Amino acid sequence: ACGGGTGAEPPLAGAQIGGPFQLTGEDGQTVRWSDFDGKYRIVYFGYAYCPDVCPNDVNFMMKGFAAFKQQHPDLAAKVQPIFITIDPARDTPAVMAEFTDAFSPDLLGLTGTEAQIADTAKKFAIYYRKGDDSAGGGYLMDHSRGAYLMGPDGAPIALLPVERSPEAVAAELTRWVS
Repeated sequence: ACGGGTGAEPPLAGAQIGGPFQLTGEDGQTVRWSDFDGKYRIVYFGYAYCPDVCPNDVNFMMKGFAAFKQQHPDLAAKVQPIFITIDPARDTPAVMAEFTDAFSPDLLGLTGTEAQIADTAKKFAIYYRKGDDSAGGGYLMDHSRGAYLMGPDGAPIALLPVERSPEAVAAELTRWVS
């Protein structure tokens, strides 16, 4: 067994997380879950206008991925980081491209219709809800946090510790990606 040679069962093994989806990429083209078959996937749900949690998490997630990539370029080539919006009304493909590029060229942003996003979030056990409009007309989204590491077969492996540190993220990738 790879993954640090522990032979340990992945923490999310057997969890009902993930499943086929059809969303829209940063270039406006259709992106399907099956497009990533054979690759490990890091999946994070959030939104571009998020004031604090998402940028912090994604920053640690992508800094951790960058450190992993530096240490293991061959393994990192088998990993696709993905950011899926839960605010499709505002997060157009162009907004997603701008948001993800601010963190890393490796990060792929996905949006879609309200229905596509709702369906995808449900498959990944993600909770989200639109908050009240503020005086300025903006609104926040309430959502669950978590970066899933999914295997080449699309099955869940582990939650990446994006709230802890880039080092913790890199260590977890090193443990499971083989």
